[in-house]
Amino acid sequence: MRNLSIEEVLAGAELAPAQCLWTTEASGSVQLRMDELCPEQPITVHQMFTNSVQKYGKLTALASKKGNKWEKVTFSEYYHLSRMAAKGFLKLGLERFHSVAILGFNSAEWFIAAVGAVFAGGIMAGIYTTNSPDACLYVANDSRANVIVVENQKQLDKILEVKDKLPHLKAIVQYSGSLKEKLPNLYSWEEFMGLGLEVSDQELDEVICSQKANQCCVLIYTSGTTGSPKGVMLSHDNITWTAHHASRAGDMQPAEISQESLVSYLPLSHIAAQIYDLWTGIQWGEQVSFAQPDALKGSLVDTLREATPTAHMGVPRVWEKIMEKIKEGISQCGYMKRKLVTWAMSVSLEANQRLTKYVNHFTSFLFTLADSLVLQKLRAELGFSNCVKFFSGAAPIGSETLQFFLGLNIRLYEAYGMSESSGPHFMSGPKAYQFSSCGKVVPGCQYKLVNVDGDGIGEVCFWGRNVFMGFLNMEDKTKEALDEDGWLRSGDLGRVDEDGFLYITGRIKELIITAGGENIPPLPIEDAVKQELPIISNAMLIGDKRKFLSILLTLKCTINPETTEPTDILSLEAVEFCQRLGSQSTKVSDIIGGKDKLVYQSIEEGIARVNSKATSNAQRIQKWIILGKDFSIVGGELGPTMKLRRPAVLQIYHSEIESFYRE
Repeated sequence: MRNLSIEEVLAGAELAPAQCLWTTEASGSVQLRMDELCPEQPITVHQMFTNSVQKYGKLTALASKKGNKWEKVTFSEYYHLSRMAAKGFLKLGLERFHSVAILGFNSAEWFIAAVGAVFAGGIMAGIYTTNSPDACLYVANDSRANVIVVENQKQLDKILEVKDKLPHLKAIVQYSGSLKEKLPNLYSWEEFMGLGLEVSDQELDEVICSQKANQCCVLIYTSGTTGSPKGVMLSHDNITWTAHHASRAGDMQPAEISQESLVSYLPLSHIAAQIYDLWTGIQWGEQVSFAQPDALKGSLVDTLREATPTAHMGVPRVWEKIMEKIKEGISQCGYMKRKLVTWAMSVSLEANQRLTKYVNHFTSFLFTLADSLVLQKLRAELGFSNCVKFFSGAAPIGSETLQFFLGLNIRLYEAYGMSESSGPHFMSGPKAYQFSSCGKVVPGCQYKLVNVDGDGIGEVCFWGRNVFMGFLNMEDKTKEALDEDGWLRSGDLGRVDEDGFLYITGRIKELIITAGGENIPPLPIEDAVKQELPIISNAMLIGDKRKFLSILLTLKCTINPETTEPTDILSLEAVEFCQRLGSQSTKVSDIIGGKDKLVYQSIEEGIARVNSKATSNAQRIQKWIILGKDFSIVGGELGPTMKLRRPAVLQIYHSEIESFYRE
């Protein structure tokens, strides 16, 4: 059978008329970036789902733990429930291209509401569970939400506080826990799913048939690390094309070959988890098990042990937390066991770093021995006994973390992209891996580097079917993000090696330009400090428009499991660091303000070691301070995916920073 030309594919695809590659209107349509590299027929979310139901109908799609029992939903049931939800939304008066906003922790209901919103011709918009009432108001208002789906009373209270300021809001649906009081236009999940019985299949099918692949169906709000969040408009084609192609670049298998299984726990309002858990899950027939709402407070490992996923994705901070927990566990082992684990990890790290097929027989034998004796058990304790693919995304990951996991014979595959590229534009995977690289460009996508300097470093720009439609209601910001030819500017600096592997070196906006005009990317220096000093949790370099560099440091401490706030108590790793120096400190407050001379001297020496490797005098850290508490989401220093919010930190610690630069 001959391949169709692009013209023939486009003629066969039903697309809405479009004059331009971008739009800022919810009801707008765009031209697709179709070319010989990605000629596939554009399809809607509904078409993707019906294709999957035909292939995977009887397989388990969603698994939720209620009490002690796992409740499972097949793909056929999932599709039927999504249609029921769509009818419920229509009954509640959802208008075309208005949104259904979802505010809650990952669950089957979250998925069903999301798909149902799209089926019903609405636009699905996730809201971070950590958002304040005002931040919820911003998203719901900007997206013209007709319905808001909330998880529980805690999230409902936020919406009740601001609902009078939401002119488009018609109803609220709560999907977990019983309703505390009966309010007008507030529905339990059961009531909501029953509403759809009054809407005919024909009415829903007419709405579904009116949808075109080049129209908006999803809004992803950027986490607003700089200024107000922007609503990233993603089309049906953005979602269906990316779910198909990016996941194959990461070697995710279609269920007819082998059903992948994963655990959903990262915020679904973020593009990484949404593409990885929700849309790719439908595309390839994956089984998605939902973690408990307190997953990141410690219960995630229990879910992983029960669900034994075949693939797992974490943001760097999650991988760091797992690393800290394992280190803690190892340090509490007896002498012999500790020696054995350390030996096994060093053998694994060496074998994995060689990465070649030319590891000699003896090394290979040692590696197999170490893995079967020690490392397999360690991975099983983490819930990774069946896991063969481990992904990290949403923020840069430190080389210390990458090396630590290689020691467990776990290769972390980095994915790199942005909300505006529907998630990953570059992917690592079993077939494309280099240490500390983000992998290669996803097949069908293109990239270019612009304003390249003498070291081959330039701004990474994207092109492909995954590039977004535009920012909702923000023409200036959209034009800023896309160049005149429609290439997406990432704002990230990177270089590409001769084999096509991308290495990100920093962000243009984060570049520190000193008073002397020197351009300094902060990440490598911050990473070096953390590597030299295992007591340091977070490090943020300061120096923009300043005469010299200084750095804010926080110490590793325990977290209050209820509030997720950092406590004053040092983590086990930090206490051990102190003990090795002969210090008795067990709290952050024992150390700060120069109280612990031994720790201060050790940090001074660590920073001197980092400075000794600086490429120029301007890149040396002159002053530093240990802050009274670690950075956190609650404190405002970290965003919802635990990415450092530099502008916020500059504001919060303004007086500490100014004290560095007083004459």
